[in-house]
Amino acid sequence: MTDTQKQNSKPEEKEVKKKKSGWRVARWFLIPVLLVLALAGGMVAGYVVLGKQDIGSVFQWSTWKHVYDLVFAS
Repeated sequence: MTDTQKQNSKPEEKEVKKKKSGWRVARWFLIPVLLVLALAGGMVAGYVVLGKQDIGSVFQWSTWKHVYDLVFAS
């Protein structure tokens, strides 16, 4: 093969393994953490700021069971 033929020929295609970027992996952990933080922040803002209640009772199960019973009482 001459030099011109080598330059014009297509290179052999090799299988290239794509490496996952760090951001792509971080999204799997970062997004759920941000969603949980947003949920907790919304609960605190709604219960403490708007409801004018104690912050300690925000994360008690009985508080939210009572709220659920009020909303969905039949």
